[in-house]
Amino acid sequence: MSLAKYHFISGLPRSGSTLLAAILRQNPRFQAGMSSAVGALVNAVLAQMSAGSEVSSLLSQTQRKDVMQGLFDAYYKNELNKEVIFDTNRMWSSKLPLLMDLFPRAKMIACVRNVGWVMDSIERQFRSNPYENSKLFGGNMSRSTVYQRCEGLAQHDQMVGYSWAGLREAFYGEHAKSLLVIDYDLLAQAPEKIMRLLYQFIDEPYFQHDFETLEYDAPDFDLQLGAPGLHRVKPKVEFTERRTVLPPDLFDKYSKLTFWSDPSGSAANVIAPKLNVKENES
Repeated sequence: MSLAKYHFISGLPRSGSTLLAAILRQNPRFQAGMSSAVGALVNAVLAQMSAGSEVSSLLSQTQRKDVMQGLFDAYYKNELNKEVIFDTNRMWSSKLPLLMDLFPRAKMIACVRNVGWVMDSIERQFRSNPYENSKLFGGNMSRSTVYQRCEGLAQHDQMVGYSWAGLREAFYGEHAKSLLVIDYDLLAQAPEKIMRLLYQFIDEPYFQHDFETLEYDAPDFDLQLGAPGLHRVKPKVEFTERRTVLPPDLFDKYSKLTFWSDPSGSAANVIAPKLNVKENES
């Protein structure tokens, strides 16, 4: 049995996952941060335990599960004084069956945003560093124009497309009741209200957060991506209206991908514009 209580943060990039982690980590009982290495380790270990590996036939299902649980506990060994651990990775949306088998009480928090604004945020990040070839994109051609940059990001094996597809899988999957979708704009506009709903969802007593003195930055990680400031969280949680830097046709195209605005057909819990937290019957 695992030594800690785990929950998971996933969803779309540039949609508030680092902000949410910065808020949660104010609670002395919680551990939260930006994307951890656990996801990559899980994929690597899973590959070694699966068919085609020379050791796969030596492992029982019980051993496989124990190895996976041990990986989480080993990674967070120095944080086991924390009662609740939130691990962040965009890949978790596509691994919900695995996570629910490992940690049946776990919940997943998916941070989302109108996909047009996701593309806008990444494009702004790119334009703010004109002397850097950001690793958020592939080769020179894939980053040459805003149309190619957005088209590349939207591919199912790339930053936005992969996380969008994984979230859609979880949203309509058999474990959707364990999923809470939180819209970035609402979190920024009414952080205390949203956090109280989150605490109810994970069945934890509410902690009085300070939404004006947040602290979080990962400068070394961001610099190796060629995207300085990517994970820097501003001290105050607030919503700022702005015009998009995307051409109108691009913004409209990606805005239409916001599928969670209509929760019909899903048992997921959704906090999004014009919606309240809703537990749909499966």
